[in-house]
Amino acid sequence: MNLNLTGKRALVTGSNSGLGEATAKLLAAEGAAIVVHGRDEERTERVARDIRAAGGTATTAVGDLADDEAAADVARVATSEGPVDILVNNAGFYRHLSWAEASPDEWRHTYDVNVVSGVRMIRHLVPAMRERGWGRVVTIGGGLASQPMNTHPQYNATLAARHNLAVSLARELKGTGVTSNVVSPGAVLVEATRQLVTDIGPARGWGDTWEEIRPRAVDALVPNDQERFGEPDEIAAAVAYLCSDYAQYVSGATLRVDGGLVRSAF
Repeated sequence: MNLNLTGKRALVTGSNSGLGEATAKLLAAEGAAIVVHGRDEERTERVARDIRAAGGTATTAVGDLADDEAAADVARVATSEGPVDILVNNAGFYRHLSWAEASPDEWRHTYDVNVVSGVRMIRHLVPAMRERGWGRVVTIGGGLASQPMNTHPQYNATLAARHNLAVSLARELKGTGVTSNVVSPGAVLVEATRQLVTDIGPARGWGDTWEEIRPRAVDALVPNDQERFGEPDEIAAAVAYLCSDYAQYVSGATLRVDGGLVRSAF
């Protein structure tokens, strides 16, 4: 299927690894010119080189979106060769902490990185989309927004905020031709996920090797109908759909790509 992204320019935040990297590469394969973003210049440039080597178009923008000035610089660089038509707010992080370990400073920092960073980019880039009468904002959320765990509460709460702001933005963009939606992954098998599961697996009796730990971790942490972790390309495909003309009638929606982890009809 041709998603009609040729001629569009997309900024994917946090795209120097993992889910963001997969998203940037898929959008590039669909014809979009990509601005690869990250805080590490070497890793960011590597992804851009990979896209160009595959025949795509990619530039880079390096900076910390948790800082007002740095975020403004990223927006300036991202638009230096043309307007940004697609913003994928993917950048974020978490630390696996208990309620006792998650201090107020940890909460503030996590909100700044996971929520306010996206707000900064929306404020910098969406007004011009509105003026042109076309644009896409896709926020990466997660099932923990609606079914939080007892651990890393500061992260759970920021996911809920990301879902909420995306729907509020959709209402704000009514009638403009710009849409705002959420892709909500389950547990995706990126390096950080594998590392966490491998670290905690032996102590929880899941085994000692990855082959032993993986199915038991799925059963314990993310029981789903597919009985596995998701893959980055599966999430990227959902993002690509929402960026296309085929999704013009989709507004303020949450597209769950979680194998059935969230057990809700609505």
